[in-house]
Amino acid sequence: MPPLALYVHWPFCLSKCPYCDFNSHVRREIDTAVWAEALACDLAHEAALLPGRQVGSLFFGGGTPSLMPPTLVAGLIEQAERLFGFAPGIEITLEGNPSSIEAANYAGLASAGVNRVSLGVQSLDDAALRMLGRLHSAAEALAAVEIAQRHFARVSIDLIYARPGQGDSQWDGELSRALALGTEHLSLYQLTIEPGTRFATEVRRGALTPLDDDAAADLFALTQERTAAAGLPAYEISNHARTGAESRHNLAYWRYQDYVGIGPGAHGRRARMAVMRHKKPENYLAAIGARGHGIAEERVLPPQEQATEALLMGLRLAEGIDLPALADRFGFHPGALIDRGKLHLHEAQGLVARRGERLVVTPQGMPLLDALLPELVALQPEPA
Repeated sequence: MPPLALYVHWPFCLSKCPYCDFNSHVRREIDTAVWAEALACDLAHEAALLPGRQVGSLFFGGGTPSLMPPTLVAGLIEQAERLFGFAPGIEITLEGNPSSIEAANYAGLASAGVNRVSLGVQSLDDAALRMLGRLHSAAEALAAVEIAQRHFARVSIDLIYARPGQGDSQWDGELSRALALGTEHLSLYQLTIEPGTRFATEVRRGALTPLDDDAAADLFALTQERTAAAGLPAYEISNHARTGAESRHNLAYWRYQDYVGIGPGAHGRRARMAVMRHKKPENYLAAIGARGHGIAEERVLPPQEQATEALLMGLRLAEGIDLPALADRFGFHPGALIDRGKLHLHEAQGLVARRGERLVVTPQGMPLLDALLPELVALQPEPA
């Protein structure tokens, strides 16, 4: 059985970005002692339900976990190791923003046990950073990456492209500068307008015009070409890495392995259960005080739902999915998981391919992934 992936959500930010629909909150005061106790309690609850399961990856996400005191991070790492045990060579990742405030924490976070950081650079252009509501400058981002590379064995950076008005040459130059930084991993996301965000309001009012689909597709193709040439090909639709430098934590999600999430709004999939924590920090703390855990909802996932989720996640990966193995795992005939008519159609179009037992979305199909998945996946497969 693969080791667990453990996720810790730190929900606090200095400000709310206009594109962000993550569970993040701005609070003037944060009692870190209270949060240390609450997260430790939540962690102990999960460990009691999963005896004998080691943790293979630990990910601090948010929010802005690089604002966490290193002593808090160290305490949670120590407790996770004591409660679960760590698999050899565990990957411990922490997300951060590249401001001077967070960069000052890097040495302490490395000493706490963090061995991989994912920095939300988002752009290397100051005007774009202002448009995205970021609090750092391009110069601060570059300085933070340099500091991170001194303290951590593994560094990844996030960038957002396909921004309003962005052209091929502008993105090509920005991506080239990012590749020249020499990080082992890049997460490159097209800007999407998520419901409930400030950007969604601006689009509705006509104050913001998203890049059109054809232009975004051209930028996607350029991204694949440049990253592959630099030795960081896409292993997932938006994630690029040198061979062996893939995010093991995120691979656990995409390969539909068990993962545990603690902290406000964190989700989990463990032992055929879907688990969700309370989103609002105050409600989460109240639940911890009342019941010893932050769970808001917990339900058994029927095999059909598990198989569907596994397909939807696995087809995001360049490696695709092993259909017979997945069917056997959830008790279905392999042919029942996929709409065969749509499969043959999209194979003929060169959008999907079968490589032995594996089904993959081709590089030509990846830009159309959101449209392909609901056509390919049989949402109500028949059991074997």
